[in-house]
Amino acid sequence: MLPEVQLLDLGLIDYKKAWDLQETLFNISIQDKIKIRNGEENISIKNYILFCEHEHVFTLGKSGSIANLLLDEAGLEKEHATYYKINRGGDITYHGPGQIVVYPIFDLDQFFTDIHKYMRFLEEAVIQTLKDFGIEAGRVPGLTGVWIEGETERARKICAMGVKSSRWVTMHGIGFNVNSDLSYFSHIIPCGINDKAVTSMQQELGNSLSMSEVTNVLKQKLADQFRFKYVEYKQENR
Repeated sequence: MLPEVQLLDLGLIDYKKAWDLQETLFNISIQDKIKIRNGEENISIKNYILFCEHEHVFTLGKSGSIANLLLDEAGLEKEHATYYKINRGGDITYHGPGQIVVYPIFDLDQFFTDIHKYMRFLEEAVIQTLKDFGIEAGRVPGLTGVWIEGETERARKICAMGVKSSRWVTMHGIGFNVNSDLSYFSHIIPCGINDKAVTSMQQELGNSLSMSEVTNVLKQKLADQFRFKYVEYKQENR
């Protein structure tokens, strides 16, 4: 029987609001796993996946350096952007309109308990989505995310990733550039890597794409990769 994943389509949402929702769902799962470990019965851990876009925002992972953000407070205000230091892995990245952001909150005990494999599965879903649109992409050894011409001097990143996990429950996820305003990446050293470029599907294909069309393909590729089925989100009051 396939694991069930509750689907939340959040649309364009403030980063902090989405982060707070992630934290709420993540903590519910953690608390339920503790209850099960303590012998409580009739508890099932729910899986969730959030799809959204954000207003312009820069986020810095716990292993990152603030030096990789090239804007001060005045610069952020001028660019109509916000900044958050958060609890995922990785360094600094950018989210904004035209980028698909995906936050899986999965209980990996229902899939496989291997964070390395989890990251590779996320990457593969994006790689397969790009392939459906005629873009060949892959990985760069030693680096996370999805790259185009990754092992050449023209290497460019099209999808960044950073996750957190506790008790095999995940949060945070991927930022996939579809119609992103790439000028915002000039204000950071993306993921702390200063010798590789950033790109988008729009840049690669020469035209903008339907966000809903790309999102729908990505949804299916994720379900195929992890072998789960989507179900309607049911809010829990706790």
